[in-house]
Order: sequence, then structure tokens, then C-alpha cells
Amino acid sequence: MRPSDFFPPLNWAHKITASNVRSDAFAGFTNAAIVLPQAIAFATIAGLPPQYGLYTAIVTAVVAALWGSSMVMVSGPTTAISAVLFATLADMAVPGTAHYIQLALILTILVGLFQLAAGLVRLGGLVSFVSHSVITAFTAAAAVLIAVSQLAGALGVHVEPGGNVIERLLRLGEHFIEVNPYAVAISATTFVTLITLARFAPRLPGFLIALVVGAGLAQLIGAADHDVAMVSSFPAALPRFDPPEASLAHVINLAPGALAIALIGLLEAISIGRSFAVRRKEPFDANQEMIGQGLSNVAGGLTQCYAGSGSFTRSGVNAAAGAVTPLSGIFASAFLAVILVFVSPYVSYIPIPAMAGLILYVAWRLIDIEELRHIIETSRPETLILALTLAAGLLIELDFAIYVGVIASLCVFVYETAYPEVAVTVPVQTVGGNRKFADVTTTDQVECPQVVVIRVTGALYFGSVDNVSRAIKSAMAARPRQVNVVLYLKSVRKLDLAAGDMLIELIRSVRAAGGEIHLVAGTHELHRSLERFHVIDELGPGHIHDSKTEAVVATMTHHFKRRICQGCIREVFRECDALRDGLMPTGGATADKKAG
Repeated sequence: MRPSDFFPPLNWAHKITASNVRSDAFAGFTNAAIVLPQAIAFATIAGLPPQYGLYTAIVTAVVAALWGSSMVMVSGPTTAISAVLFATLADMAVPGTAHYIQLALILTILVGLFQLAAGLVRLGGLVSFVSHSVITAFTAAAAVLIAVSQLAGALGVHVEPGGNVIERLLRLGEHFIEVNPYAVAISATTFVTLITLARFAPRLPGFLIALVVGAGLAQLIGAADHDVAMVSSFPAALPRFDPPEASLAHVINLAPGALAIALIGLLEAISIGRSFAVRRKEPFDANQEMIGQGLSNVAGGLTQCYAGSGSFTRSGVNAAAGAVTPLSGIFASAFLAVILVFVSPYVSYIPIPAMAGLILYVAWRLIDIEELRHIIETSRPETLILALTLAAGLLIELDFAIYVGVIASLCVFVYETAYPEVAVTVPVQTVGGNRKFADVTTTDQVECPQVVVIRVTGALYFGSVDNVSRAIKSAMAARPRQVNVVLYLKSVRKLDLAAGDMLIELIRSVRAAGGEIHLVAGTHELHRSLERFHVIDELGPGHIHDSKTEAVVATMTHHFKRRICQGCIREVFRECDALRDGLMPTGGATADKKAG
């Protein structure tokens, strides 16, 4: 173990120069200005008082920067996690109450422990197995749920929280006659201001400006005198060490939601960190990032923070502002802490409809219409995953949707690996004189009457052996005179016991029919598997080869009936003339279709 494995900053300490520190400090200050209104908005989504979003933006950013792997990713509260946390806790406690806050902190610690455990046992690579369609659908479902949950605030009506999208809309419809036009004007103005700034002045702190505009309009029209709700004020205090009081019942009830949030957080952080690492040509360790995210959430749950992860917005701003090292995230937290102390007295001037306008904009930007269309138009399996995940998120529960999506992804993966391609091939000549074996259904080339060359492309394991065996036997049954078999195991790196038994049974059935079988196994790992499961013992010497050329030549040399070759005019292989004339070489010739 290297010292940097315990303290990752040792990996980038050499980049700490006066120039880079200035760049990181500037990026940190820019980041702090951007995250201030976002953190308050995300805390609102999560059903927590505003300061908890700010606390999360301060603490998780520092811990993740020190123990994560990305140079520019900044952690903090995120939309998706805020939405799932609210969906998980809304039925257990009233949002914003002391009990709700305690549950959120316990949930956050559980999230961190799950992530930390995943990083320590090095499960970083497994995150890649979650289909991209799951994330796309989950994000869209979260966006819709977020938007629907904020409609009441934007319209100035009081609606009972909780439930899925349909239930929320039905309850909102019951109160539609109570819509407050002053609230609508404030939320609409904030929303339009943010859209305008994003379109024409994207470098400006749009969230902050839009919030100021909404708050200014509220003061101008006397919104407080017209029953427009305001954001609750909070003390000008920094986060402190305050562990929640947890019980076994709490842990059991919160564990499913914590697992979902842990997975979502890791998917967000790893995808963001990896994309920036590729773009900046920097190393990235997914397992180390898991550890960093886990530690940040454990520390956050102990210091009045709720679950966080890598932030798309903060990371993009950080990189664009010239950040060089993770010090930029630490600077952002320091600047935000200073701002928190001075700004908190003025938070009570922010109207709830203005916050709703900000959050509606966030939800709108989360839905990637182009990506949804691309998935639907290009892949049926991915479309199925998309539909199941989206339906679960909209009609059941948001945290349940991630499980549905992951299970659907695994089912599709297993289904596809259970049906490897099994193709009968023939040698064909390509442009430039090169020759290869092609699927017989894609060419008009004839087959040799004495051998069938079968290619298996894909995984060969217990889940696929029945389908592969059935396909091979079907190909052989359709060619009863072609008693010899060359089996090319393309892309098969290793076998399991079931695959080994299937090959042994195939060898015996080919020999029982009066033929012989030769295998093409191109990797040492596959050779070892064939040896371990006694397939090579069953084959005997000289029946396993590194290439199709060797396998076909060996089959022709030792198992072809020359009288059949002498009466054959097909000339499928280049060696056909030599075999017919009794000059067949014992090896080294090219087993391809004869030219011309």
C-alpha cells in the first residue's frame, strides 16, 4: 500500500503552485456564488430547511475533494438525490420537522457506509453495467416529480405533500381555484429571467440574479401582504458536529432508500469524474471516488448535512473557471461559509414562488428529449429499460425506479448473453485479395460437402449452453453429409463447467455420427479452461488450434475422404486441388476459398 492510497492529496500535491492556487481560489469563489441559490433550492426539494443545502455544499465538497479521485469535480447537494431523499422520507415524517431532519441525517450516514463499503471492496467497475437508459429515464422521472412537487409553491396554493406524480396532480387539481396570481407572477418572472440569462448571458450567475429579481418583484408588489409565503429564515451558523440518534428500526426502514441513493450518487460521481478526466487527460480511479463519496456522506450525516454527490453544474463551472486541483472545491466551501454568515439574515426575503421558479427551471433542464428520442429510435431493449424505469418513477416511487431499472438492465444483459451468435461460415475472397470466413446466409458461396465451419460469438456459460447446443445441432442436422466440424469459439475467453460439459457432449455426438471435430481457441485463458474441464482430454491431441486455417487444414488432412474430393467440383478451399491430387500438405497452407 502506498501512502497516497490513504491520503490521495499526495497524488496531486506537486501541482500546488502559487499560480495554480490563484486559479483554484478564483474558481472556488465563482463556484460559491453559483451554489448559494442552488443549495437552498435543492434543500427545498429534499424537504429540508435551507441551511441544510448550504451545509451539504460546504462539508461534502471538502471531504470528497480530499479523498476522491477527480481533479475538478465538486460535490454537494444534487437534484436527483434531493428528490429521492424526499420521496423516501415523505411518508415517514412531515418534511421540515425535527424528526424528518433526523431521518435525513441517518439516511445520509447509511448512504455513505454503503458507498464506502463498495469502494473498499473495489466495485467501481460494476457501476458501468448499469444501462445508460436507466440514468436517462430516472433523471426524467425525477424531473417530472420535482416539477409537480413545486407547482403548488409556484401557484401559491397549499397541497398535502407525498405520493406519486398522478396523486400529486389530482390533489393539486382540487385546489386549483385557490391559485394566487401574485405567486404566479413571481414564479413566472423568476423562471423567465433564468431562461433569458441562460440563453443570452450564460457566464453570469443566472440562479442568483433570477432569485434577486424574484425577491425584488415580491417586495415591489407587497407579496407578503397577499399571502405569498416566504422562505424560512435560519441562523447565521456554520455546520457543527451533531450525530443523529439512530435505532435499529430506523436503519431497517431507511436501508432500501439509502441503497438507492448510494447507487444514484455513485453513478453521478463516477460519470462526471470520468468524463472530466478523459477531457483533461487525467487519471481517474472509480474505486477511490467511491471511497471519497462514502466518506463525504458519512462526515456529512454527522455534521448536519444530507446526502450529496458530484454536481454536474458545480463541476462544469469549476472546470470552466480554470480550476487545476481539488483545492478549488475546498476554496468554494470556505467562501460559501463566509457568504452563509453574511447572507442568512436576508434569506427570509426570498418568496417561495421564486424558489419554485428556480426549481421548475432545474427540472425542465434535466429532461434530455434528444437522448430519449435517440434511445427509442435505436434500441428496443434499451427502450424497454427506459419505459420500465420511467413508469416506476412516475407511478410508484422514485427510489424504487432505480431498482427496476437496474434489474431490467441485468435481465437484458443476461438475455443477450444467453443467445450468442452461432453461424455457419464459408471462406470468401474480399477486396484486395484478402480472404475471411463469412456467414453462409450473407454470401452465395457454396459449402464443402465434408465439413461444416461453425462460429460461436459471445459468452459460453451455463446461461447460454442450451441455446448454443441447440443451434449447433440444428446446423449439423441440416447438413447430414458434412460429418466433420470446425468450431471457432470467437470472443470466448473462458468457459464454465456447463460449457465444458456441452462441448464434451458435442464431441461425442460428432464422433458417433462418423465425423471428427476440431476447435479453434485463440486465447491462453480459453486453453486453460478447456484443459480444466477435460475438453482437451476428450478431444485428444492435434484437435485444438489457434486459427481457423490450422483447424481446417488438420481436418482436411486427417479426416476428409479423398474419393469425395476427387468427385467434387466446388473447390471451396485453396487446398482442394492438392488434396484431390494426393499432394495435401500437413500444415501451413491457407484454408480459404480458392481464388477465381
